[in-house]
Amino acid sequence: MKTWHMPRRIAVAVFMIAGLALVSARAGDDRLPKRDGEVPATTNRVPHIQIGAEPVPQLSDRLLQRVAALPGVKLRATVISLPGAKGFWLSETIDLARPQAIVGGREFAHLHPDGSLHASLPPARAREAVKAGWAAMHPWADSRPGWEGFVLLYTPRTREETDIVFQLLVDGYNYVTGDDHEATEL
Repeated sequence: MKTWHMPRRIAVAVFMIAGLALVSARAGDDRLPKRDGEVPATTNRVPHIQIGAEPVPQLSDRLLQRVAALPGVKLRATVISLPGAKGFWLSETIDLARPQAIVGGREFAHLHPDGSLHASLPPARAREAVKAGWAAMHPWADSRPGWEGFVLLYTPRTREETDIVFQLLVDGYNYVTGDDHEATEL
């Protein structure tokens, strides 16, 4: 049986071209990937929480550091969630494009002790996050003006999931502020 071998320099060139094509495709594609595994269970009342979530402290810490690096965001005790939750508070110096999407004070999102989060997203992005298995709509999302995109984001289990959750938080930040900030690494 005869095997075919590609010369090394051709293999490297093919690999590089394929990689560039993948990066280019991703750069213009902001669709969410499907989340692996079963969709987590949540309560269907307030408090709206994920059931059986196990936080990964290193991932939560990394997420908090990235959120705190967003312009005008301060981490502080939540004004609307469970004790121990960290609120993502927008400074008074930041203009609000959609103040009705803020559910308490200037808190556009918060991290629960179990690693799950609540966030105000653009309504279409919230529906996409639910469909892709990243989120559940808040029980009051359809009954309160401005809450059409208010979701529970599931606890990230890996660094890759943390990156996607951070991107969703940046989407929420941009929606509430009218900014066009990009999700970046620390």
